[in-house]
Formats: sequence, C-alpha cells, structure tokens
Amino acid sequence: MTSHTLHHTPYSLGELDKESRMGGQGMETRAREVRVIDISDFEHRKAEIAEALWAASVEIGFFQVSGHGIAPDDVSAAFHRAEQFFDLPRETKARWPLTRNSGWEHKAQIRPSTRTPDQKESYQVTRPRMEGLWPREEELPGFKQATLNFERQCWQVGMKLLSCFAYKLGFDAEFFTRAHNPELPGYQSTLRMLHYFATDPALKHEVGLWRAGAHTDFDCLTLLFQRAGQGGLQVLPGKDAASEQWTPVDPVEGVITCNIGDMLTRWSDDQLPSNFHRVRNPLPHEYQGARYSLAFFCQANEDALIEGPGKKYPLITGAEYLRQRISANFSNKY
Repeated sequence: MTSHTLHHTPYSLGELDKESRMGGQGMETRAREVRVIDISDFEHRKAEIAEALWAASVEIGFFQVSGHGIAPDDVSAAFHRAEQFFDLPRETKARWPLTRNSGWEHKAQIRPSTRTPDQKESYQVTRPRMEGLWPREEELPGFKQATLNFERQCWQVGMKLLSCFAYKLGFDAEFFTRAHNPELPGYQSTLRMLHYFATDPALKHEVGLWRAGAHTDFDCLTLLFQRAGQGGLQVLPGKDAASEQWTPVDPVEGVITCNIGDMLTRWSDDQLPSNFHRVRNPLPHEYQGARYSLAFFCQANEDALIEGPGKKYPLITGAEYLRQRISANFSNKY
C-alpha cells in the first residue's frame, strides 16, 4: 500500500446527510418493479445474468435472485437458529455485546433519518472478530458451526453476484472475491440476524415508529432473506426521493432480495446507486407479530483499496470507510 496515497476525507458523511432528510412517512406505490433474476446455470449464463443485474441495479438499486443454490431447508434452519438466539434471556445475550460490527445489540442503531432507535435487536457475525461472542454449546448446541456454514453459503452467492459487477466495471473476474477474502484477518463481511419486535397493542395506531428507519447500506452488496407474511420492507430510489413514494419489497419464498450498498456506489464511480430502504411498522390491519430477517453484508476487507475505474473519488481503505459509517450509526461501537 505504500505506493498509494490514502485520503480520509469523510465521504460517508455525505451519505448520512442524505439519510437525515428521509424521515417522512411518504406514500406507497407498486409502480416500480423489483425484478426477480434467475442466476441458475451461472457459469454458462454469466454474461446474460450480468446484464440483467446491471440493468436492475442502475434502475432501482434492488433486485431479487432465484436459482441461487441455497436450499430452502438451510434458510429455514437459519431462521430457526435466529429465533433460538433471540429467545435467550436478555442478561445472557448481554454477555456478547456489539463490538466492531460483531455481537448483540438491542435498540442501539439510531438512523439519521429518524433520530430514534430502530425497533429491533440483532446479532452480527464477522468471522475474525467473534472471540468471546458465541453462545456456549450447552446454550445453543451446534449454533456456531451451523451459523458459519450458512455464512459461507451467503458469501459464495455474494461473490457470484459481485463477479458480474466486476465484469461490467472492467475489473477481472476475481476482483471482488479478493477484496472480500474470508481467509484474511481483515475480513469484514457480516451475517446479521434481525428480530423486529411485535407491535405493542397500545402503539398500534402510532405513526412515526420504524422497525428500521430510512437508510442506505454501508457495504458493497446486501443479501436479505425474508419470511413470508412478515413484510414491511420498502425501497425508494434516490433519483425519486422528492416523490416520497416507497415501493414494497414483499417476502417471496426461495428468493434472496439484494441491494447495492454505498461502498459499491463509490467503487463504481456512482454508476450503481445505493438507494434508500426502510422497514415500516405494520399497519393496523396487518400482522402485528415479530418480524425476522437474515442479512449478509458483502463488506470489503480492511486493507482493500476502494477506487473506481475512473478514479472519481480519492482512494480509501475498507477499514476507514466502515469505521466512518458504523461509528455514526452505532454510537461509536466500531
């Protein structure tokens, strides 16, 4: 890295400023399409898949993928493990506090858009940072190994998708795989289990409460698993922000919902937009129970050098970029 000049200008603060203006209720529209893209037979269809992913990403920043190769039973088992974890006593979970994007948090994430805590708890797994943060075998038998196995499956899908963006950006096929190498101590990609709380009956008709306030993601690419019947995710492309019209992304069995993150927006010299999304509270006539989701964030390794093909922005490392964003959202818990 000695041949590069690194700049630590807080580029990410611009993203936070945009988020701070996105706290309104807005309206819902289904006029936009969140495309479902089949990525089966990937090696033979890569160029075709890359074109479809690029088009969807440029248009809305969100897409869903089928044919991804993660078995439905593996996804169901991962959701079951998340429920088991969150069912543990609070004092037990508190032994594994969120530190450097790993561990458990409860209402700790405050979005610039709402300035109030998200109505959720989460448990985050970042492989090199998990010492002392795993439940013991007697507490959750098999939890650690099964969670790591699922994390690896998510990483494999993420790298396939990112190889398509590498192709479109003119990088070599393994460019993003090297930048997200799980064998290195600077690995930063994260599997996140999320538990959004059931609605308090006394607050059922309240407005202004958010399971997750409007935001863009920090990472290169997010893979999200949703459960049927537990909706609330909405997207609003930045180019349409003034309309305040949000499009729901309904849970669909067997697909992974994906979105571009700020890191890839910068790496693409703004060709790929990282768009706003949020998780609204249930409407009075909707299911009021808990919502669970599983998210995998493809986040470049600490020493990865983030610079687009046209060098639009100064060089920055993956470590510095995430430090700026996470510190701003989690009260300096990075």
